[in-house]
Amino acid sequence: MVDIDHLSKQVSATGRRGGGREARRQARAKAVPSFATLERRIPVYEMVPDEAIERIHDASCKILEEVGIDFRDDEAAAMWKRAGADVDGYRVRIDRGLLMDLIAKVPPEFTLHARNGERSVRVGGRNSVFVPMYGAPYVRDLDNKRRYGTLQDLNNFHKLAYMTPALHSTSSIICEPMEISVPKRHLHIIHSALTHSDKPFMGIVTARERAEDVMAMAGIVFGDDFVKDNPVVVAITNCNSPLVWDATMLDAMKVYARHNQPVILAPFALCGASTSASSVGAVAQVNAEALAGVAFTQLIRPGSPQLYGQFMVTVDMKSGAPMGGTPEAAQMMFLMGALARKYKLPWRTSGFHVGSKLNDAQAGYEANMLMHAAILSGANYIWHVAGWLEAGLVAGYSKFVTDGEQLVAWYKYAQGVSFEDFTEAMAAVREVGPQGHFLGTQHTLEHFESAFFMPELMDFNSFEQWSAEGAKDLDTRGREKAKAMLAAYEPPPMDEGMAQALREFVARRERELPDSVG
Repeated sequence: MVDIDHLSKQVSATGRRGGGREARRQARAKAVPSFATLERRIPVYEMVPDEAIERIHDASCKILEEVGIDFRDDEAAAMWKRAGADVDGYRVRIDRGLLMDLIAKVPPEFTLHARNGERSVRVGGRNSVFVPMYGAPYVRDLDNKRRYGTLQDLNNFHKLAYMTPALHSTSSIICEPMEISVPKRHLHIIHSALTHSDKPFMGIVTARERAEDVMAMAGIVFGDDFVKDNPVVVAITNCNSPLVWDATMLDAMKVYARHNQPVILAPFALCGASTSASSVGAVAQVNAEALAGVAFTQLIRPGSPQLYGQFMVTVDMKSGAPMGGTPEAAQMMFLMGALARKYKLPWRTSGFHVGSKLNDAQAGYEANMLMHAAILSGANYIWHVAGWLEAGLVAGYSKFVTDGEQLVAWYKYAQGVSFEDFTEAMAAVREVGPQGHFLGTQHTLEHFESAFFMPELMDFNSFEQWSAEGAKDLDTRGREKAKAMLAAYEPPPMDEGMAQALREFVARRERELPDSVG
């Protein structure tokens, strides 16, 4: 059992110079805690028997063999044809033998390297990592206003990700910096992720050249030779359900896979709209789409690490709006987890992706439904676990930090029950006897800090004390905590030469790129 209190005091900082200002910055960085990779020590929950998983697998294979899937890219279609698939234009039909041979090349685990090596994480097997949200055009800000995101907001979220112990990654586009033109936006997103945090980060997939820029910036930080073979960034590619991998996603996939970087192959499925109105039917389709994407990466670079993924939400049949934390979304997660284990693939799902507009009770109910499924289904890369509101349209400051506190609880939950101090606990019962109390026992004094989850933001005081302290709800306390964290932020150390090289790269590419798309 890993001691949560001990983990919260872990320090990790790297630097390339000793003494002077750099040494002082390293000393400050040591105050920033970071949890190690979560090793789950509770069993996965098998919602259905193995025969049901085999039935879904067979149906997925038949979709790819008989219906086929579109790879809308000339190079990709040609690669499939050379591999032996049945290709008609962009329609690709993949024999299950070929499919499974390619899937088997993906390693079941890999190390995702961080700029600070002590913050590197392990993905796959019994390991899980927590990753903040991605892609919101709006923020719910420190004054509880809903507005477009800015670069300053993005900087702030990357700082909060760095300072949140149970987050293992900085993500990248937590919110869109909407004031920066689209062709240049990716440069500032990645620069912010690399400089405001030293945890692993995520890439950009909206164009081939943007993915190439990400790899160039990673090369500045990690060294070009290192990034040719070692995972340093995770990228997300979405299949357009039903059954289309488009050229944009395939271009990005080719860039990252050729560099041996893991790509999340995740259909974006609105179940009932882009899939049939059936949880099991949706899983069979999404599984086929994800497997086709995973297999294609092995045509690009056999043996490259990849992530089997899914994003599946149900559609409100009254309005057409996507819904987050529903029981069907949780059930589908369990099925996808069982399929991932069948294929021995690392896999990604989402944790706190809620539909609620506010950091309120609905958000809490939805998040709990989904995170239970994510943990118990054995997910390895649990995304969207900090900040997500309004079906991903909004990144909330308060939600980000209150989610971060909840992740500490989930971290402890997933590590299972420890019997390490059971003998001492029983001795304390004998020491106290009837009608006594345990507050002064040696066992309590030694364990009170680490025995139980002790949140700061959740309030368990009396009504009178809560009222005297301002009668603040969780959302208010979350915004106050976010302000305090940002005020206390100190950047992680970075070699000045590296920092200058990143700035120069961004400036050069800004001059080269157009101000608008098209």
